[in-house]
Amino acid sequence: MRAGRIAAWTVLGLAVLVTVFPFYWMVRTALTDAQHLFSDNFSLWPRHFTWANFKRVLGLSTLAEAQAAGGSGASLDFLLYLRNSVVYTAVVVAVQTLSCAMAAYALARLRFRGREALFSAFVAALMVPPIFTLLPNFALVRNLGLLNTFAGLVAPILLMTPFTVFFLRQFFLSLPREVEEAAVIDGAGVWSVFWRVALPMSRGPLITIAVINGVYAWKDYLWPLLVGQDEGSRVLTVALGVFLQQSPNARPDWTGLMAGSTLSVIPVLLLLLVFGKRLANSLNFTGIK
Repeated sequence: MRAGRIAAWTVLGLAVLVTVFPFYWMVRTALTDAQHLFSDNFSLWPRHFTWANFKRVLGLSTLAEAQAAGGSGASLDFLLYLRNSVVYTAVVVAVQTLSCAMAAYALARLRFRGREALFSAFVAALMVPPIFTLLPNFALVRNLGLLNTFAGLVAPILLMTPFTVFFLRQFFLSLPREVEEAAVIDGAGVWSVFWRVALPMSRGPLITIAVINGVYAWKDYLWPLLVGQDEGSRVLTVALGVFLQQSPNARPDWTGLMAGSTLSVIPVLLLLLVFGKRLANSLNFTGIK
């Protein structure tokens, strides 16, 4: 028994190490002087520590200072792309969470013909790889003239995703019917029961799914790459890729890229630090692993 527990903790420790180490190495590279990146490659802490990579990514140093610090001369308007990512993520999270909550409540509580078939269609949609819908969505957005706009960016996922509907439906099914029936006796309609009873009682799962959708939207790369090439709609993940492409192939600007990547991860880490415990509790409640 004790040997089994030791083995389990060992495997868990290795899994944590494998998961966390790439993030640690990203931060370490961002804090290393670019001139000594490859010569200072065998220590866990950078021997040539510097903040210069963060300064040039944030636009706090001139071109001459950036090149003197080992930069390739590539520029990155970090604050503009950060704003684009925040707008894109906030719109997707707010609209998608609300519309999915309405759909999930209807599938959990309302009685109408075809309800089970409709829910089966949502479950089947969970198994469709997103890459299969990429080209049809791109053709539709292009024909609508929405390329390089925020409307085109959010269009495919704005209203709902099958996972969000499935997740919230599982919770709505667990709500005590007596509370909703008492509201109906007091004269509340379906809409009032949803707004005044079901939603307030679902605050925890709603925050959880909002965090999950927010992380997904924040790190999304392929769809924004296809649709949001213009600077006014370019999000941070795409901008970091463009930043790397601007540096010479023979000498990529790894330290600048890692500094930008580190800064881009901070909002997501803050979200997980604030809502991490609630997220784990809700996932355990729904039985999703």
